[in-house]
Amino acid sequence: MADSFFTSRPPLLASQVLAELGPVLTGERDLSHTANGALEVVMAAIRAGSGALFRFQEKPAMLASIAAQGFVVFPQTAVFPLLPKHVHALTNVPGPQRISRERCDTFLSSTGNISSVWFRCIAPLRVHGKLIGALLMGEREEGAEYTPEVLKQIGDLAPFIALAMYNHQLMMSLEERTADNLKLIASVHSFWDDALAAFAATIDVKHIQMQGHSLRVGRYAAGMAESLGMGASEISEMRAAGYLHNIGMVTVDKHLFMKPGALEPGEFQEMADHTVQGHRIVSTVQFPWPKIPEVVRSHHERADGSGYPDHLHNDEVSMPVKIVAVADTFDAMLSDRPYRKKLSLGEAAAQLSWLAPAKLDGEVVHSLLVQLRRDAVSHVSPPRPWSSSGHESKTRKMFLDPAVPCNISPTDIDHMVSELNRRMTRGRVTLA
Repeated sequence: MADSFFTSRPPLLASQVLAELGPVLTGERDLSHTANGALEVVMAAIRAGSGALFRFQEKPAMLASIAAQGFVVFPQTAVFPLLPKHVHALTNVPGPQRISRERCDTFLSSTGNISSVWFRCIAPLRVHGKLIGALLMGEREEGAEYTPEVLKQIGDLAPFIALAMYNHQLMMSLEERTADNLKLIASVHSFWDDALAAFAATIDVKHIQMQGHSLRVGRYAAGMAESLGMGASEISEMRAAGYLHNIGMVTVDKHLFMKPGALEPGEFQEMADHTVQGHRIVSTVQFPWPKIPEVVRSHHERADGSGYPDHLHNDEVSMPVKIVAVADTFDAMLSDRPYRKKLSLGEAAAQLSWLAPAKLDGEVVHSLLVQLRRDAVSHVSPPRPWSSSGHESKTRKMFLDPAVPCNISPTDIDHMVSELNRRMTRGRVTLA
């Protein structure tokens, strides 16, 4: 009578059980839920009172449980350490096997945190001959035996469970490798950023008044990119482009940087050619950021076509070029030059605002004013340590270089923004 379930219902084999098992194995759930669902279906099909599903871990070799049902007490994760002979047996045994006290040692060690005597049947789970795990079943209802028919039924189901586990492990491996690759990419970008920052410092050594210029342009370009809502990768690209925008200056005669008066036409051309020379240099390097060569060549172009070297208009250059053009102009205004004194922050902001949109991109200049206003607000209203907004202000990196005094008021910047918007819209008023 113990096996009347099978003699009276012989069609209840893999095809019918798979109708229940299929949705369990292919559902979008984590491995624990899938394993428990599959175990429940198999136990019901063969009328087992208990069972557990294990995955195989290669280094060190062991079986570790991922699902268990029907046991009064069961470890959170049951483990069977495996010797080479156990791995060999599980890999090569033809199918599910009855196990007893005497036969347990063929497949399982006795050094784990669970006793092998709890189980009466073991079914290795393999894909393409590779051991994936094992299905261990306990006592069947009413003490029924694991007959050849029942073992065959388990053997028919085991490959589907093995494949589901294999696919999950493969997906997890892909996710882990993807995460590792992203970390590697991030570390490469960090390496590039650190290396270019060091290199930027060497670009400006020809004259003391140029020192730090490229680093500051990178800082300002990244800050404006953030204000424009760009992503982290684009912000990194803008910082790198700022660092390298003047790389062609290494080919310019040092005496031109110290000349106090206007440059002669030939001298001006030599100076202007730093954009072309720089473009030739960076075009030979495979950077992780594609816009750097364009920025190096075109950061002196102007919206009305009056710039150099190609006399491009605003709509003929990319946003990175427009950002570095503003950052470069801004820092130049705040720096002493042999032919003029540096401007105050208010004067530089006002001149930049006035140059947009005729010479410089209005949206980019607006993004710079937004960052300046944030600094100005932090300067006139220091964050209070007990306020949440104060915490945010304290952790936000200042836009301006620390050497530049923030002596401009938020109200002055608001007036500049208002005037800039008026020029950009040519005084048009949009009605709702």
